[in-house]
Amino acid sequence: MATTYLTRTGATPTTSNKYTFSCWVKRGSIGTTETIFRTYSDSNNSAQLIFDSDDTFAFQDIIGGTTVTNLKPSNFFRDTGAWMNFIVQVDYTQAVAADRAKIFINGVEVSYSATTVQSQNGASMLNTANNNALGSNRSNSSHYFTGSMSHVNFIDGTAYAASTFGSTDSTTGIWKINTAPSVTYGNNGFFTLKDGNTITDSSPNSNNFSLGGGTLTKTEDCPSNNFATMNPLDSFYSGATFSNGNTTQVTGGAIQAWSTSTIGVSSGKFYLEVKVTNSGNNYDCIGFSPYVPTATGNVLGGATGTVAWNQNNGALRLSGSTLATLSSYTTGDILSFALDLDNNLIYVYKNGTVQNSGTGLSIPSASSTSTGFYFASAGHNDSVASTFQWNFGNGHFGTTAVTTNSGNGYAGAEGKSIFNYQPPTGYSALSTKGLNL
Repeated sequence: MATTYLTRTGATPTTSNKYTFSCWVKRGSIGTTETIFRTYSDSNNSAQLIFDSDDTFAFQDIIGGTTVTNLKPSNFFRDTGAWMNFIVQVDYTQAVAADRAKIFINGVEVSYSATTVQSQNGASMLNTANNNALGSNRSNSSHYFTGSMSHVNFIDGTAYAASTFGSTDSTTGIWKINTAPSVTYGNNGFFTLKDGNTITDSSPNSNNFSLGGGTLTKTEDCPSNNFATMNPLDSFYSGATFSNGNTTQVTGGAIQAWSTSTIGVSSGKFYLEVKVTNSGNNYDCIGFSPYVPTATGNVLGGATGTVAWNQNNGALRLSGSTLATLSSYTTGDILSFALDLDNNLIYVYKNGTVQNSGTGLSIPSASSTSTGFYFASAGHNDSVASTFQWNFGNGHFGTTAVTTNSGNGYAGAEGKSIFNYQPPTGYSALSTKGLNL
């Protein structure tokens, strides 16, 4: 979301101190204070669901300058590669304090490091006819949420069980989304961001949100189909920075190292695209690596087990040796990679045109690498930073949607992706549906 946030003015609630909030989030940044949802009247009267700068989560309810509820899980939330379901269940009418406010993460109630809870039958600010904001502090347009949100449900008047919004997959043990929960929303309830960027209320209430600032970007990345992004947890040696849900990467100047994707693959056929939107001094290196660099001075394509298309001379290098000399590329070019790990071949494209006369280039099998996986990777080999915008099938380069095929783009073999160019037959997006094709 970057500096994007949504706003609405709340309605008079059915029951102000009994409600349920459920949303799915995929974090973008860590180590910063970011707001998921906030209701605000003034500095002494507000309520919020936030990630704090120490990467903890909290539900806080403030009335008359007093924090009547401060519920804080003991967990840390530093995973930027997965979707997580956060549920806050409030019923201040309960006699037992522990029953008045609860937090569930992926269907399980957490243990708490802070448990201040409002008194029985006390008031709450979250469910009031005041300013609502998704993705921002709203009172001073700060603490923006930098990741992605999906299926945001607010139910006024009922404290629903976590099982209303998801269930545990019997095979994988993973908490999976219920995309159509059976609930009664109450006067102030809403269901927004149901499908990518749909801010029209999907509940019967027409409690629609408006764009308060920034650019709302639709993405195919969702709780039922998790797409790869670049990994901000792998930035210590690369010195890179990330934005747009970690699909935009700015390399660290004067640092010879690379960043990797959140999803690695060991077999199958996968396709991805990356747009060079700002080239440094013609020393970009884009390709795949089986591991995260362990020091600066490691160059993608030069380090053992890594393969990269070098910008300055067009060489596709593997472990320091040139596999083939291809076209060079520059700012504005879109590079595509088709990785065939069933036959241990890589195909590369520039602006939709296949290189090396369409002949695949041999790479080691994933099983022979140090980790057994290949991760999409990119870095730089000079003192001037470059910017790469990755499209793992989510349909955008940065915040700009693909425009090919009448704006619909082209899907991979899994059928749930949007690429600028048509992927080769049988190649999928680097996503959970692609992995399980």
